[in-house]
Amino acid sequence: MHAKSQTTKEKWIDPDDAPELNEEWFKNAHVYVGDTLIKRGVGRPPIQNAKEMLSLRLDSDILETLRASGKGWQTRLSKHIKEAVLKGLI
Repeated sequence: MHAKSQTTKEKWIDPDDAPELNEEWFKNAHVYVGDTLIKRGVGRPPIQNAKEMLSLRLDSDILETLRASGKGWQTRLSKHIKEAVLKGLI
C-alpha cells in the first residue's frame, strides 16, 4: 500500500478493529504492480456529452492571443465555435 493513499475513512489502533475487506472494497481499490498503477478504483462518473480530442492547426498569432487570454482559453474557444455553428456562421 502506498503512504499517500487514503483507503479507509476511519483511523484505528487495534488491528482486530480493522474494517472487513469485502467485494466492494476490492472493486473500488487501486491496483499497483510495484509503483505502477495498473487499475484505478472507482472515480468520477462518465459524462454524457464527453468532448472529443482534436488536432487543429491555427496561425501562430491567433494561438498566441488565445493563450495570452489566460487559463480556460480552450474552453472559451470551444464556446465561440459552438455559438458560430449554432448561428449558422460556419
